[in-house]
Amino acid sequence: MANDIKMALSFRVIALFFRILVLNIRRVVLTQVIITEIKSNPGFEKQIIDAGGEEVKMCFQCGTCTASCPSGRRTSYRVRKLMRQAQLGLKDEIIGKEELWDCTTCYTCVERCPRAVPIVDIVIALRNIAVSEGNMYENHKKTAMNLAKLGHTVSVNSDIEKLRESLGLPKTPPTVLANKNAKADLDKILKAAGFNKIVE
Repeated sequence: MANDIKMALSFRVIALFFRILVLNIRRVVLTQVIITEIKSNPGFEKQIIDAGGEEVKMCFQCGTCTASCPSGRRTSYRVRKLMRQAQLGLKDEIIGKEELWDCTTCYTCVERCPRAVPIVDIVIALRNIAVSEGNMYENHKKTAMNLAKLGHTVSVNSDIEKLRESLGLPKTPPTVLANKNAKADLDKILKAAGFNKIVE
């Protein structure tokens, strides 16, 4: 019995020692944290509203969007964080960051949002602002270039043509790829919208 008491006291002393050690390590780590100043951009809210994201202020940060986001499971993308940064006018923390482009626009966040905030529309508005300022994720730029060049976001190569034929489909899809007039019309629309300038 006496040995059990001694052993229990020894464990308590060891646990107390580790607790003190962890607190001291935490204190050292906290004192070495570099604090950076993040500046709010007061005009950013107006930019978001003008780009179609006026409902950004409706978000009350419940986190349902982030919890249900399929992209967030595999990337550093956090919808809630993006919404909060937009609310606070932290333009520099959003524009030019890769996370802005991690959203797949699947609308899961919109479907589950208890406030019915059109989150994807806000993400698209933020992307439009980014693009207008010369920031576009490279993979999105390649997709946009394909659209401008081919009229499709994905090119139809010989493997796809063979697959289509094996399925009894025409080798070329009945879209702008098969219709020169439709491609010419698309080119006019893209030119009028300044699309080529965006992806160059």
